[in-house]
Amino acid sequence: MSKESLSDQATQITTILPRLLRRLSVPYSEDPAMDLPLAQMRVCSLLYDGSQTMSALSRELGISLSAMTQIADRLERSHLVERVSEEGDRRVKLLCLTDQGREIMRLKREKRKRRVSKVLRRLDTESRRAVLDALQMLLDAAYKDPADAKGRMPAEKGLIL
Repeated sequence: MSKESLSDQATQITTILPRLLRRLSVPYSEDPAMDLPLAQMRVCSLLYDGSQTMSALSRELGISLSAMTQIADRLERSHLVERVSEEGDRRVKLLCLTDQGREIMRLKREKRKRRVSKVLRRLDTESRRAVLDALQMLLDAAYKDPADAKGRMPAEKGLIL
């Protein structure tokens, strides 16, 4: 058995993960979010897990606050998000999905979940558990060094598929 270098393994992961994500995230023809630019889709995806401030979203996405404001303005004009005052401090504005935005993201995630389930059915129970454990370990390792993640933490513990 040959020993692969850390660099070889990193190369394999950086090749496999994007291909896997593309394969599992292929848009379907009836996808109501298909026309959304990627940045807007990413914001909606983050907001599906709960309302956030504009500054928190800009940090999570690694974009400037002014760019985040432009994205939020476009999403608001499309009636997918709204700005609301934070309970307890009306000066703080949160961005949250509207009912329409929430439904679009729910449908998108449900379709992705069905696609992933179809793929996982091809593996036995032990292999599925090994894949999930390995992905969770990789995610945890990615967030161990705050400098690498710019201080961001995942919205919730566990993988979001």
